[in-house]
Amino acid sequence: MHRRFFAPGAVAAATVLLAIPASAASHTPGAPGIGDPYYPDYGNGGYDVSHYDLRLKYQPDTDELEGTATLLARTTQDLSRFDLDLLLDVGEVRVNGERASFATSGEHELEITPQTPLSKGTAITVVVRYSGVPSSKQAYGFTSWHRTPDGGVGANEPEAAWWWFPSNDHPLDKATYDVSVQVPDGTQAISNGTLQSTSSRAGWTRYSWRSNKPQATYLATLAVGRFDITTGTTESGIPVVNAYSKDLGDNDGAARASVERTGEIADWLTGHFGPYPFNALGGYVPNVTTGYALETQTRPFYSPRQFANGSNTSVVVHELAHQWYGDLVSVSGWKDIWISEGFARYAQWLWSEHEGEGTAQELADHVYASHPADDPFWTVKPGDPGPENQFHAAVYDRGALALQALRNEIGDESFFTVLKGWPQKYAYGNASVADFRTYAEQVSGKPLGPLFDTWLFQPSKPTVSAARGVFVAGAAVAGVPPKSWKKIAATNDVHER
Repeated sequence: MHRRFFAPGAVAAATVLLAIPASAASHTPGAPGIGDPYYPDYGNGGYDVSHYDLRLKYQPDTDELEGTATLLARTTQDLSRFDLDLLLDVGEVRVNGERASFATSGEHELEITPQTPLSKGTAITVVVRYSGVPSSKQAYGFTSWHRTPDGGVGANEPEAAWWWFPSNDHPLDKATYDVSVQVPDGTQAISNGTLQSTSSRAGWTRYSWRSNKPQATYLATLAVGRFDITTGTTESGIPVVNAYSKDLGDNDGAARASVERTGEIADWLTGHFGPYPFNALGGYVPNVTTGYALETQTRPFYSPRQFANGSNTSVVVHELAHQWYGDLVSVSGWKDIWISEGFARYAQWLWSEHEGEGTAQELADHVYASHPADDPFWTVKPGDPGPENQFHAAVYDRGALALQALRNEIGDESFFTVLKGWPQKYAYGNASVADFRTYAEQVSGKPLGPLFDTWLFQPSKPTVSAARGVFVAGAAVAGVPPKSWKKIAATNDVHER
């Protein structure tokens, strides 16, 4: 036994210090946000999630959801408390098997205080039991849960997870997923990845889905309803699962004529972006009233309104291009949205070339000519648009113009080398606009700062001389668009909330 002797004057101070375990003195609460300037309260600090196991039960008639979420994570600092993002009602939280106290704060914060402070580098298992009616919850005055006549859908950007599972809700914290959902017989549950199993008992059927590659939280999706499900494989052997609500009405045929080409389009995209990065593929069209589509990983979400004017493979191209640009390589911060949306739009331009409905150059000419210098379109900076303009048409169209400018500057050989090499360089991770510029300069051997500044960061229309050959004078007249333009433009609201 070792004894420590105190000088008389130190006894009182020592007594106070002994009341706080030495190991806990340096532990502090994790930040209630991950540090994104666009959305300061999104995500959380102090830990990194590696896996979500979600075991859910959903009643379509009442929109009631019950869940047990098990999160596997590791602390990145000494933690006395940490947050998750969730809107539903919590009944119990455990950290490494022990009951933890919890409270809610802000718009969507679940504050968790474990019985024992957590040191940096500690592996933790967090279990959250929760329930509620997702459609009854709002944050910041909106909802990302879509109530349908036969169920519900969780799909939105940049936030959707809060309505159906607790998470560290920011693209910087990717994880793998197991999503197991129990629904009444005759109803299906659709999610990301591969369907591992189905089982039925006492009037309920459980669908178990697995995403085995890192996935951002906003890319996780859940759809419950009555679906017609089709299956197949791509030429490269990737299994395809598509799902269509049984009450799509007049949009049903056009939706199927578009989404059923998913395998063909994905195989075509591999020629530009490299091998398909996941082990599952598909799409789903629920009977929602919203108008947007979303690149939910491996299985994009499409609103029926995307097909109101007939088939539209262009929107399928857009969402599948995101599987490389947005899903495989995700934004480091939401200001980097151009490395997602600009490339998905440019993929639509490449598809137009492929279909013989207008070249990328012709589409660039049309976009440039369609917006006069005093059009507010040019005041939006795709490289840092601000949260209020994150999904503005300029992020898409001016963003694609920037890529055409890059293509014309460095030549097709270097340009397509960049397009294919970038997803491999940052595979299953995150990157920024600055990272892309650096990579393009490395591949091309050219300084590209002025070009990127002109097209991505200046709040004005580039002059013809500054456009570096993007605008070919006389080649396009605003109002005489390439044949593909109408369908491409129809996807401008693809991510509007």
